[in-house]
Amino acid sequence: MSPTEITVNGTTRPCEAGPHTSLLDWLRDQGWTGAKEGCAEGECGACAVLVARPDGPERTRWVSVNACLPPALSYDGQEVITAEGLGPPTAPGQQAALHPVQREMADRGGSQCGYCTPGFVCAMAAEFYRPERDGRTPQDPAEHDHECGPNGFDLHALSGNLCRCTGYRPIRDAAYALGDPDPADPIAGRRDSAAPPARATEISGAGSTFVRPADLPDLLTRLAATPDAVLVAGATDAGVERNLRHTRPPVVLGIDRVEELRELQLTDETVEIGAALTLSEIERSLAGRVPLLDQLFPQFASRLIRNGATLGGNLGTGSPIGDAAPVLLALEAALVLASTGGEREVALADYFTGYRQSVRQPGELIKGVRIPLPLAPHTAFHKIAKRRFDDISSVAIAIALRLEGDTVASVRIGLGGVAATPVRALATEEALTGSAWDADTVARAAGVLAREGTPLDDHRASARYRSAMLEQSLLRFFDEQGRAKPLPKDGEGVRDLYENAGEER
Repeated sequence: MSPTEITVNGTTRPCEAGPHTSLLDWLRDQGWTGAKEGCAEGECGACAVLVARPDGPERTRWVSVNACLPPALSYDGQEVITAEGLGPPTAPGQQAALHPVQREMADRGGSQCGYCTPGFVCAMAAEFYRPERDGRTPQDPAEHDHECGPNGFDLHALSGNLCRCTGYRPIRDAAYALGDPDPADPIAGRRDSAAPPARATEISGAGSTFVRPADLPDLLTRLAATPDAVLVAGATDAGVERNLRHTRPPVVLGIDRVEELRELQLTDETVEIGAALTLSEIERSLAGRVPLLDQLFPQFASRLIRNGATLGGNLGTGSPIGDAAPVLLALEAALVLASTGGEREVALADYFTGYRQSVRQPGELIKGVRIPLPLAPHTAFHKIAKRRFDDISSVAIAIALRLEGDTVASVRIGLGGVAATPVRALATEEALTGSAWDADTVARAAGVLAREGTPLDDHRASARYRSAMLEQSLLRFFDEQGRAKPLPKDGEGVRDLYENAGEER
């Protein structure tokens, strides 16, 4: 194998990191100290950097990630930009030039103590270079969305960055003052060529081994040999375990660039999503084709996390408070499990067997998620948490409803945070199915929903509060939907959304 190396701010350096060294620690060891550790769990953004990701076969997209979470070796052969590398290069002895993001932050008072500023700058730069933002025609500031500026800047790009002293108004002002990248900007120009390809990596040290397999057969062979290996894509969970609980598994398998796990396919019967696609990639690729997922994405942690997190990881941990599971339960999704012995499909409703336990066998991994079509036309995802964004759910409820006239033809309700596993609200589904879709039916069913699961008292919420939120979620759904229009002619209206069905993405 080739020597491990990472290109940082345009310079390629050998990467002699250990299997459990984070990208942040390696960058700081190399002298790039702008990125800092704040929370060590991906919630403050002080460690944010830019990384080059594929944006189709011949283009690159700059995305921001939390450097404190992924192993440095996950970026073997890849390109990273820190806050120090954003400004244009200058001759020796000359004062460093500021990048437009840095200049606006300085001019508009967006930095005081400066601890969080490099992370803000990197997250802001990722949005600055987002292709969909380029060339946007400025609008009347009085007319723009309160969370999207007249320059097209999506303020949610900064949802994972915290500042404790500046206050957010000057930071927002800096974001909304940005124009488009200069045509001569080398970082912008880098988007017009392919991202670095993945390459196989294997490094051992301090009793542990990090492996990035060459392909899926290689991955499955290694997993069969070491079934206790930890699978890492964005490391949004494994990185926290390493940083806060000091876990050091003997074998780590990096699967974020295994192409067979990164496919997205649309057919007339299913939407199939690869387990290693990030949530941001899924959102862009589906482009609204699964409305219930579109409701999930903005509420799933932060943009920094969604740029690394995957459905495979969120489901693979078996957490009862993962936000993806309730949505996928409502969508009647199934998981494709793969091993050296072949593949099998398991309904997500049958996947979880206990707290952080599942039917997945040693040597098996989640290859993809299959969502059957057509979709129910009336959906909602309600996340109850102490913060509006970037928080863990106290309760999560997903609902997918299909009507025939004024009668409930079918309904699927997925719940998180109210039992040892994500669960379907089967009793509530039974109470609604075949009944009139009216206030009396919904009120009775809401009482049933309040008794679903086995909610507990903990530091996030009491059992009584969780039960109340279950009841209110169905009442809220009825209020939001009103007398929802029936689906015309057995799904034709929804199926029309899939005009590109059959294409592989």
